[in-house]
Amino acid sequence: MRIHFIAIGGAAMHNLAMAVASKAGYIVTGSDDEIFDPARTHLRDAGLLPAEPGWHPEKITSDIDAIILGMHAREDNPELVRARELGLKIYSFPEYLYEQTRNKVRIVVGGSHGKTTTTSMILYVLQHLGIETDYMVGAQIEGFERMVRLSDTAKYAVFEGDEYLTSPIDLRSKFLWYHPYVAILTGIAWDHINVFPTFPHYVETFRKFVDTIEPNGTFIYYQNDDNLCKIASGARADIACVPYDAYTGDVAMQVFGRHNMQNLQAACLACEQIGVKADDFYRIISGFTGASNRLEKICEAGNSVAYKDFAHSPSKLKATVNAVRERYKDKTLVACMELHTFSSLMADFLPQYKGCMQEADVAIVYFNPKVIEHKRLTPITAEEVKQAFGTDNVEVYTDSEAMQSRLKELDYTNTALLMMTSGTFDGIDIPAFAKKLLRNATSPSPSKGGDVAD
Repeated sequence: MRIHFIAIGGAAMHNLAMAVASKAGYIVTGSDDEIFDPARTHLRDAGLLPAEPGWHPEKITSDIDAIILGMHAREDNPELVRARELGLKIYSFPEYLYEQTRNKVRIVVGGSHGKTTTTSMILYVLQHLGIETDYMVGAQIEGFERMVRLSDTAKYAVFEGDEYLTSPIDLRSKFLWYHPYVAILTGIAWDHINVFPTFPHYVETFRKFVDTIEPNGTFIYYQNDDNLCKIASGARADIACVPYDAYTGDVAMQVFGRHNMQNLQAACLACEQIGVKADDFYRIISGFTGASNRLEKICEAGNSVAYKDFAHSPSKLKATVNAVRERYKDKTLVACMELHTFSSLMADFLPQYKGCMQEADVAIVYFNPKVIEHKRLTPITAEEVKQAFGTDNVEVYTDSEAMQSRLKELDYTNTALLMMTSGTFDGIDIPAFAKKLLRNATSPSPSKGGDVAD
């Protein structure tokens, strides 16, 4: 079986490519116009790194059994055009996952926040119970070789369900492909404004997701989300609707924050649906330290600590800041986040961030105007961003060096440092930078520098 990946360098795509290549009888090739680490290293080590960057339609031949198309490719991609001319079978990433698991019991975790952590919790417990599982998750989990696994032997499949577009030629939400037997929705908070221009449009895709649950399946939903309650009330009669709230038991956990206690309870209910006892779940999950880039502790020095997190949307940002504040009530909280995604850089979406960082003692927001230009968005100013966040503690920077200088000025004695981004703050090695800040703490200075609103 010969499979070719168009846009193989994506985080999910390269993991899927490695998973497929590990199956007996499969030959995997791929292409991309640019591939960055860690994908580049992973593909090289697996023998799957394209010999040269770019698109090579001459390599798309009739002996290819299937094309897997990544979202990074455009509709006019020359390899895609050639594949269509030849009449080759073209799968999107989620479509192929479903095809490979159509005879398995599928658990799918969706929602605007908490998907990765909840999925990781389920996988962590099932692994420790020796329950073989296929999976797709959006972050690296300790004890798991890669982010995607496909097999011929697993009875279960656990997927993180993303509401973003399927592919350049399929504009439906990815999670509409998965048809779960057990579905989780953690909450709905408007995101992806480029795809869902209004909040009702956004809510509707989650309603459609619930409609895809297999007959006599189960819908697990956060009971304090009004939109989820409405969706549950309108669900098909054959779907069992199971509400949940945050875990409040006395088992000591290594993860923290109310949002993680909500994620934990959802994961427990999902595991119960396939026969896992709650007592066993809580016993095992107490050892779970979290998924990569989700409130991941990166260093400690004296009485100070630093975390990094993927938080970028308003709901994720607020939950993460509040969790660290609650955890470290006696420490100075320095929170730094990057506006990096399409939605976060749109002027019409910025007001959604109001109050998200008010619990921080020092709140720093960074964005790069060149990214806005690259995304062909209307320019925004530092002052507009500050006004959108709506609190006096927010400082806004548009120059990475100026932002770093400001962070270096602060005194990190008895401090909790929180670095939040879906990017890198334009090339910062975040763990190394945080370690240096905590190790070389200096006295605060009033000077700011750079383009800043404060």
